[in-house]
Amino acid sequence: MLTRLGLGLIWLLHFLPLRWLASLGEAFGMALYLFGRERRHVALTNLRLCRPRMPEAEREQLAKAHFRAFGRSFLERGLLWWSPPGKIRQVVRIEGLEHLRQTAGRPVILFVPHFVGLDMGWTRLTLELDMVSIYAQQKNFFFNAALYKGRTRFGNSRLLSRQEGVRQAIKAMKAGRPFYYLPDMDYGQRDTIFTPFFGIPAATITGLSRLARMTGAMVIPVVTRMLPGGEGYVVELRAPWQDYPGESIEADTRRMNAFIEECVKEMPEQYFWVHKRFKTRPPGEAGIY
Repeated sequence: MLTRLGLGLIWLLHFLPLRWLASLGEAFGMALYLFGRERRHVALTNLRLCRPRMPEAEREQLAKAHFRAFGRSFLERGLLWWSPPGKIRQVVRIEGLEHLRQTAGRPVILFVPHFVGLDMGWTRLTLELDMVSIYAQQKNFFFNAALYKGRTRFGNSRLLSRQEGVRQAIKAMKAGRPFYYLPDMDYGQRDTIFTPFFGIPAATITGLSRLARMTGAMVIPVVTRMLPGGEGYVVELRAPWQDYPGESIEADTRRMNAFIEECVKEMPEQYFWVHKRFKTRPPGEAGIY
């Protein structure tokens, strides 16, 4: 019942001007910071590890800024789930789409780090082309259904559950659908190597390198930036990576994490700090969280 009431509230809020919705989202994010003890602890722990030289007071301010951005992105999903295409095009603009149009029929991996605007990026791109992606099913049935329906509103994009694996994604890539791929979370020990992320060994899946090697795909980084107030979002398709895959899977994975680090430095409050990025530890190391 609470989930359905919450979804109803998000539906009502999507009618508001974006500036008002952004302010409400930031207030919601601050409430999450104040009352979400576990996720606040995770975010502050991640920032302490990744920004060890930053004064504690600045880290707290950065954590609060992240929760405000996270709160915004959560409430603004209503725009993606119920607004007409014209409204979404106004709220989210695309830069660099020419990189995707110049791939000459090759398979494409859209490499998408976990910034708060990634859902905005996905939905905006589905207004231009059919894609494929893999998502984690949510434990709450009603929220999972709303998430799936909202992400598949436009075109004929395919959203695969993690249980379906990557085989169907590879098949879709070879049929011409770009793969909207999010490989920068801690998925446990399977198919991972420990690669530095801000100097901390992080269990990192090697799928980006392996898929590029397997399919001959071109890798195009995609970063969605949340703009202040009522200015919306920008989906940035950056130049395709050259000389990728490189000399080894390990080198490719280090390159991936190094790229994410540079993006985080550009907009540190928007990276997904509430995720337990360092949950899986090398043998013999104690847990962090």
